[in-house]
Amino acid sequence: MTQEAGRRPNIYDVATAAGVSKSLVSLVLRGAPGVSPARRAAVEEAIERLNYRPSRAAATLAGNTSRTIGVVLDDYRNLWFVGLLAGLHEQLAPLGFRVAVADPSFNAHLDRTPVDGLISLRVDGIVIATEPTEDMFPGLDVPTVVAGNRDLAVPGADVVANDDVLGGRLAVEHLAGLGHRAIGHITGGGGAARLRAQGYEAEMRGRGLRTLMAGGHGQTTESDGYQAALHLLDENPTLTAIFAANDTMALGAAGAARDRGRRIPEDLSLIGYDNSPLASANLLRLTTIDGKNGEVGAGAAKALLDRMKDPAADVRTELVTPELVVRASTAPA
Repeated sequence: MTQEAGRRPNIYDVATAAGVSKSLVSLVLRGAPGVSPARRAAVEEAIERLNYRPSRAAATLAGNTSRTIGVVLDDYRNLWFVGLLAGLHEQLAPLGFRVAVADPSFNAHLDRTPVDGLISLRVDGIVIATEPTEDMFPGLDVPTVVAGNRDLAVPGADVVANDDVLGGRLAVEHLAGLGHRAIGHITGGGGAARLRAQGYEAEMRGRGLRTLMAGGHGQTTESDGYQAALHLLDENPTLTAIFAANDTMALGAAGAARDRGRRIPEDLSLIGYDNSPLASANLLRLTTIDGKNGEVGAGAAKALLDRMKDPAADVRTELVTPELVVRASTAPA
């Protein structure tokens, strides 16, 4: 049997390579007596040759668990995580699981990734809700799910995400339906923002409209939204609407509009993404695309529980359908 390229070796691969049964490999891993020196040596040689790392998924099935799920975030200030964590908690808490959250600063003084830090806590599974990096991969020896569209695929990990391309199209569809033609888009780094921009571009071109895009400093913060919106407004005086990659950038865009003497929505319609608590605040009353972050979190929890029950199951991707939420920040052109 040939191991599939890019797939982490499992206990069956070790058994095949050593010419023994899975049960005997398990005995060797547990250090159990009664295994002949020759067979033990064959198993140990196969483990070393395949670079096999025993998965704690097997221990999970045996009931030896910490009842803790690790979640890797990139920035606690990102409001996208509020709904995600609520959805995770809704599914996991009734089953007795706790959630441990880590960001890139976790154990950074030890030159370790957040994944390494969570693994050291003996978590039973991990939800990656940030842009994964290849240095995380060696530490992923527990069931893993990626929440949100990401640029880098994680080997063996399921993906549960909002359909960001469709969401970008919905934003343009709403603004165009109000009569806007000069519609700008402010965006930032990351897979979700990239896909939302793809949706914006596809819908604009499909309607025969010129795309007008700008970024800030490469992220999706309020400051990035402010700088990107200033650029769009200064370079395109006839602009009548802006679609922001998320609600936080939309807040920055509102500040830029104020500083350029543009009233929202009388002079400039503004639409965000995520339907975060910020969007419903009376100060902004932001029209936004609801990415159903709670559903993404709940779906990620379910996918993780399924992966814990069957670590060898086929990897799958689930997309949650977004919807438009109209408030007071958009109006006819």
